[in-house]
Amino acid sequence: MKHEPMSDTTTDLHTTPLHALHLELGARMVPFAGYSMPVQYQGPGLGLMAEHLHTRAAAGLFDVSHMGQLRLVGPDAAAAFETLMPVDVQGLGVGKQRYGMLLTAEGTVMDDLMFVNLGGDTCFTGAATDALGGQIFAIVNGACKVADLAHITAHIGQRCQVVPMPERALLALQGPLAVTALTRLVPGVARLVFMTGAAFGWNGASLYITRSGYTGEDGFEISVPNDAADALARALLAQPEVKPIGLGARNSLRLEAGLCLYGQDMDTTTTPVEAGLNWAMQKVRRTGGERAGGFLGAATVLGQLDGTEPLTKQRVGLLALERVPVREHTQLTDLAGEHLGEVTSGLLGPTTNQPIAMGFVPPAFAAIGTRLHAVVRGKPVPMEVVAMPFVPTRYHRG
Repeated sequence: MKHEPMSDTTTDLHTTPLHALHLELGARMVPFAGYSMPVQYQGPGLGLMAEHLHTRAAAGLFDVSHMGQLRLVGPDAAAAFETLMPVDVQGLGVGKQRYGMLLTAEGTVMDDLMFVNLGGDTCFTGAATDALGGQIFAIVNGACKVADLAHITAHIGQRCQVVPMPERALLALQGPLAVTALTRLVPGVARLVFMTGAAFGWNGASLYITRSGYTGEDGFEISVPNDAADALARALLAQPEVKPIGLGARNSLRLEAGLCLYGQDMDTTTTPVEAGLNWAMQKVRRTGGERAGGFLGAATVLGQLDGTEPLTKQRVGLLALERVPVREHTQLTDLAGEHLGEVTSGLLGPTTNQPIAMGFVPPAFAAIGTRLHAVVRGKPVPMEVVAMPFVPTRYHRG
């Protein structure tokens, strides 16, 4: 999913319930989305490259407690939520998860998120909610959560209860052996498949676990009460497959998976169509669909989907044809040196062992195989537009 770039602000940082654990493990802490967060861990077998490759080979534990968790409660919650996003909320089955994006009135992306239809699950409440018509559980980006909550409340707070959940932390366990490690602590999680979730218990703590993540690997995201987060993290790290992983490797993993970082690869100057998120907008919400439109910015988004409103830019995957890393904000030009756009994310992929990037170019330059240049320290580096993801995803679909 879904997530915000590192901040340079160093004052008044929040901490997560795992802050002491990060320091104990030798983490290098950085400001991120208003929080003090681990960018990487120091010691034998640790560091960005090792953490990245370990997650691809075994299982990595990420602290993502800076992100925002909230519930929408009430019989009208799903229909109300649909007015803010171009995705199918009402048709989502109980226990199913979906990716979505909050839009501005202009049809641009103000945040992306994940949400689950909890139905009448009592995991977060301890009391039946069937009479209220069930619940939607959403996870939004940390840097956006205050604005998101205000936006959601302002637009649909009269139609459903909007309940922030600051009392809960969020852990992500990612990698091909994540299911092996987590099953020892939480029997039954193996029954989940990609983009589904369920309530579980661990040592008296209520967990809500989804089989999803931000790495392209199989894995889980675990909502846990703040007061149980440290103990759960330590129990997971005690498993032989699991190592702690910081934000640096999280960024390289998600880029290899071709996943957008909100605030970097898309923002309020970008529509979902420009960002290449057409796959996330179901037919039922598109022109001709049963519940077409009816969301903020619908005229712009549907016009771009239908081809009646032209695109000026498109997100593409890029592979450098020379071994020169191409970083964000690097200028992209055509072969004659004319400006096209810029790179939004880029690095030497630890798994691909090649310089990879994402960026925006005019649609005429977005076709697979198109050659262009990135200008690195004044010199043109040949690039080719390639399909994403850069590394095949390994989600567990059952």
